[in-house]
Amino acid sequence: MALTDTAIRNAKPADKPYKATDSQGLYLLVNPRSSKLWRVKCRIDGVERKLSLGAHPEITLAEARAARGAARRQLAHG
Repeated sequence: MALTDTAIRNAKPADKPYKATDSQGLYLLVNPRSSKLWRVKCRIDGVERKLSLGAHPEITLAEARAARGAARRQLAHG
């Protein structure tokens, strides 16, 4: 299920970091100290890699999705 702005605002810190997933490898990492970080998970030569996109709210959901698309296009083109 894709993330919404309301779900992002309502994501509260827990004892351990957790992921709120969107789609195509994009997720919001919610840390215990209230930071919310955008990350993209992808595979390069069979090895899982993570790309950091920035912090929420500096990077909005729409901007994170656009950055995810740009990263996936760049990976597809080498």
